[in-house]
Amino acid sequence: MIPDGPYDLVGVGIGPANLSLAALSDPLDGLHTAFFERESAFRWHPGLMIDGAFLQVPFLADLVSLVDPTSQLSFLSYLRARERLYPFYFAEKFHIPRAEYADYCAWVSRRLPNLRFDQSVLAIRWSTADDMFELDIAPTGRVLARNVVLGVGTEPKTPAPLRPFAVHSADYLPARERLVATEDVTVVGSGQSGAEVFLDLLRARPAGRGTLRWLTRTPAFAPMEYSKLGLEQFTPDYTRFFHGLDEPTRDRLVPAQWQLYKAISADTIGEIFDELYQRTVGGGWPDVVLAPGVEVTAATENGGGVELSLRHVHQGGHATVTTDAIVCATGYQERDLGDLLGPLWTGLDRDAAGRLVVDADYRVGTATRGSLYVQNAERHTHGVGAPDLGLIAWRAATILNSVCGKKVYPLPERTAFTTFGL
Repeated sequence: MIPDGPYDLVGVGIGPANLSLAALSDPLDGLHTAFFERESAFRWHPGLMIDGAFLQVPFLADLVSLVDPTSQLSFLSYLRARERLYPFYFAEKFHIPRAEYADYCAWVSRRLPNLRFDQSVLAIRWSTADDMFELDIAPTGRVLARNVVLGVGTEPKTPAPLRPFAVHSADYLPARERLVATEDVTVVGSGQSGAEVFLDLLRARPAGRGTLRWLTRTPAFAPMEYSKLGLEQFTPDYTRFFHGLDEPTRDRLVPAQWQLYKAISADTIGEIFDELYQRTVGGGWPDVVLAPGVEVTAATENGGGVELSLRHVHQGGHATVTTDAIVCATGYQERDLGDLLGPLWTGLDRDAAGRLVVDADYRVGTATRGSLYVQNAERHTHGVGAPDLGLIAWRAATILNSVCGKKVYPLPERTAFTTFGL
C-alpha cells in the first residue's frame, strides 16, 4: 500500500526516541507524519529484560510527560488504562522495572496511527525534481518527505578480540540457560548491564558450579553519579551549555564524565555485595573474581575454552586466564548510516574528527532544502544526556518546534539550579 504522502516529517526507526516524537506529533493539527520500522512491533532491548532490572530514571521520564503532562499517552495514563493506578500509588516506586517501561512503550505504539511496522527503509536520497527527500521502503515503495529524522538507534559494540567468542549483553537472555550451566563464565564490562548480568548469574548458578569472573577496564566498580545537583547535567540547560563548547573541549569532557553514564546503580552494587556476603556465611569465600582495572588484549581458542590475555591498566602487569564463556557488556555504538543515506552521506557536514555536525535543534548540516535530524547520535555535540530517557521528550519537542517553524510545544527557559558557564 502506498502511503498518503508527501509527509511533513518521516521518522526512520521506532525506538523510544522516535516513539516520543510520534506521540508528541500526533495531536498537532496539519502536521502529516509517518514513522517506519522494520520490526513487526515495538521492541526495546528484549535480551536485557532481566527479572528485577529497573530503569535508572524516574517514571516521569516517559515519552511525553516532561513536555506535556496532560498527554493521553503518559505513563500515568497507561497505568489508568491498565487499572493499576492504585497499586502503583501504594507501591511508592519512583523507578519502574525495565519490563514495565517496555510494556508502556508498546501500549503507546498501539495507539498511534502514524506508525508503520514491518516497513524497512532501504535508502534515503534528495529528489531534485520533487524538492523533497525520497525514501525507498519495502514493501511500501517510494515515499516523499519534507523532513526526515533518523532514530535507528545504536548497535552492540564488542571488542575485536572477543567477537568470535562472546555473547553481547544485548543478547543475554537467549543465552542465559547455557551460561548458568557453564562451569567458568567471564563478564567483561562494568556498566549497569554488566552488573545486572553478573548479579543474575551469581544468583542463578548453584554453589560449586565453577568460577564467575567480572573484568573491567574502569578503575573501580563505581556507583553512578546520582546526587540531585549532579543529575542536573541531564537537563536541557546543561545540554545547551555543552553544545556551545568548542569541539576539543567537548571531546575531553565526555570521557571524564564516565560515572554519569558508564557506572552502576548504587542499589545494584549493594545487591551484589549482599549476595557475595551471604555466601561467606559458614566460612570460606565464593568462587568469584571481581577485577577492576583489567583489560582484555587478546583472545584465542584453547581446547574447549577461550584463553584471554589480560593487562592491568595501572600495574602494567600481564596474565592469562582460560574461560568457557564470555559475556560482553561493552556498550553500544552508533550505526553506520552510509548505506542508508548513499550520496547524501558524503555531503553531510563533518567536524574535525569526521563526525556529523549536529546543530542545537538536532539537525544535521546538509546541502538540501529539507532538514535531516538525528536522535541519539549526538553525544559528541550534545553531551552524555544524548541517550538519556529523561531528555527524549524535550528533544522530540525541540525537533517538532524546528519542523513547524514555531513553538508548538513551549519549552522552559531554565531547567536547573546550577549555572553552567559564566
